[in-house]
Amino acid sequence: QVQLVESGGGLVQPGGSLRLSCVASGFTFSTNVMSWYRQVPGKERELVATISSGGSSTNYADSVKGRFTISRDNPKNTVYLQMNSLKPEDTAVYYCSARIYYTTGKVDYWGQGTQVTVSS
Repeated sequence: QVQLVESGGGLVQPGGSLRLSCVASGFTFSTNVMSWYRQVPGKERELVATISSGGSSTNYADSVKGRFTISRDNPKNTVYLQMNSLKPEDTAVYYCSARIYYTTGKVDYWGQGTQVTVSS
């Protein structure tokens, strides 16, 4: 079955950096677009960044452009989110996501999430 396991979250001071990792299994990782989302309690889940299957194309939310970088290592079935110049408003649970297309339609899969807290 599809599994996405995030790691790398934690407590960091404003201006600091963190790198999130997401290890995928149960599907052909190298042929699927991967994304990172985040969610604050009481708010909708927000798309942070997306990367194409080969890694050549990326897209970012305006709020993180120039500070966050999404990348992937297909032989390792891993997608990363490098977060620099972190701000308190980046505090959220971060989720890795894979959208997989089947003959019957598409299904979005999610990891369990990793907490990122930016605070002094």
